[in-house]
Amino acid sequence: MKDRTNLCAPEKCLEPAAVGGFAQGETDRSDHDLARLAKALGHPARVRIVRILHQRKTCICGELVGQLPLAQSTVSQHLKILRQAGMIEATNDGPRVCYRLVSGSLVALKKLVSQL
Repeated sequence: MKDRTNLCAPEKCLEPAAVGGFAQGETDRSDHDLARLAKALGHPARVRIVRILHQRKTCICGELVGQLPLAQSTVSQHLKILRQAGMIEATNDGPRVCYRLVSGSLVALKKLVSQL
């Protein structure tokens, strides 16, 4: 049988001091921001897309598809998730769409992670 003496009582597990000084039910805006960005980067293909865009500074969707072992529709879905998270932005260039990292998005992510 396991020793359960180190387990806290449910009502004491989330005391304000244990969660950065926040009262139960409250969260910091940075917690939401970090969770949103972490979720967006929660797939290896999206991490790869961010790496490619970081290296190239700009990229056309067709070029991204050529660098990933995924169908165009799958790449488009990953791009949509990254756009919704605010990590990348897109501009139309005639029939093509050009993607780039949002200025400062990686800096913001690094800052949020460093505050853990």
